[in-house]
Amino acid sequence: MDKDRVEGKVKDVAGRVERQVGEWTGDSEKQAHGAAKQAEGKVQNTWGKVKDAVKDATKENRDADAEAEERRIKSERKAG
Repeated sequence: MDKDRVEGKVKDVAGRVERQVGEWTGDSEKQAHGAAKQAEGKVQNTWGKVKDAVKDATKENRDADAEAEERRIKSERKAG
């Protein structure tokens, strides 16, 4: 799991808490700050998910290339 996913989730949760406290206390500035922090966390978490997906796709492609190369070598050994 990418560190941006973890850090983003922490910011998201912290922002939710801060926003909720602002709602309970009637502090609109705290609500706004919490909502902004929550949004920042969601964006960071999404960015981490994108990076994980790219990493996984790259690994799958490398694995597929290695398997194809292995099959090619085996095929050449049988033919020659």
